Amino acid sequence: MSEEPVRLTVGATEVAEYVLDPALDARHGPRPYLHPVRTLGGTVVTDALPADHVWHLGASLAVQDVDGSNLWGGRTYVRDVGYTWRDDHGVIAHTGEVERSPGWYAHDLQWRDRAGGVLLTERRWLAASVVAPDAWRLDVESVLVAPDDREIRLGSPATNGRPGGAGYGGFFWRAAADGEPAVFTADAAGEETVNGSAAPWLALTGVGSGGGAYTLVFAGLGRDDRWFVRTGMYPGVCVAFAFDHPAVVPAGGSRHGRYQVWVADGTLDRDAVATLVATVP
Repeated sequence: MSEEPVRLTVGATEVAEYVLDPALDARHGPRPYLHPVRTLGGTVVTDALPADHVWHLGASLAVQDVDGSNLWGGRTYVRDVGYTWRDDHGVIAHTGEVERSPGWYAHDLQWRDRAGGVLLTERRWLAASVVAPDAWRLDVESVLVAPDDREIRLGSPATNGRPGGAGYGGFFWRAAADGEPAVFTADAAGEETVNGSAAPWLALTGVGSGGGAYTLVFAGLGRDDRWFVRTGMYPGVCVAFAFDHPAVVPAGGSRHGRYQVWVADGTLDRDAVATLVATVP
């Protein structure tokens, strides 16, 4: 039986739906994901199952190469071959609820290979809080733990030989945008400039399908993480775990991440974004 989606609210406003166990084709990388996510004014700022990349699922954690298993969805990038359909798709499975309240949810997960073998276990926390009259913040915290008897390698198309800064995989947000959005950091702007950077925060401004302007501000890079950004081909931002070299979770060890996304109505400039990021909920 499918779990009912979790609904995150701030005050009386529902701002996000968290789908725990979607019934999806294995090739789409089944995993929990947030969609729709909305501004306080009601503009939807995520997209799920888009025609160009059906395996893009709102906001989620997903990695294309987890010790040889594809937990992202779609074709796998193979060195010296390119993108190839392979029978290597695993699943990130919800295994149990830990705690919930209107603006808070915690649960346990397993990252599994195609045969059901457990690659990683995870505890994940999600929280929603108001930070301004027209903005709220999403916090996603994750602890990934490797088995006691083996290390787990996290890779990307870039680490497997694809050129062009395609180091995606990690905490990924597929945005909803009518037209090409703008993207900037405190000292740079544009996809080509910010992709692969390690700026403390990154902002994306766009217009939703209903015409509402919005701003998303992302933070939470780990020491070796980088921003993966697309605005031309599609609108997406990722805290990339393996942008240009693999990341390793040691045997019996863990990887801890905490990611923040400020979701605001309207189009904010650099100064307004800096002020928003400095706001403590």
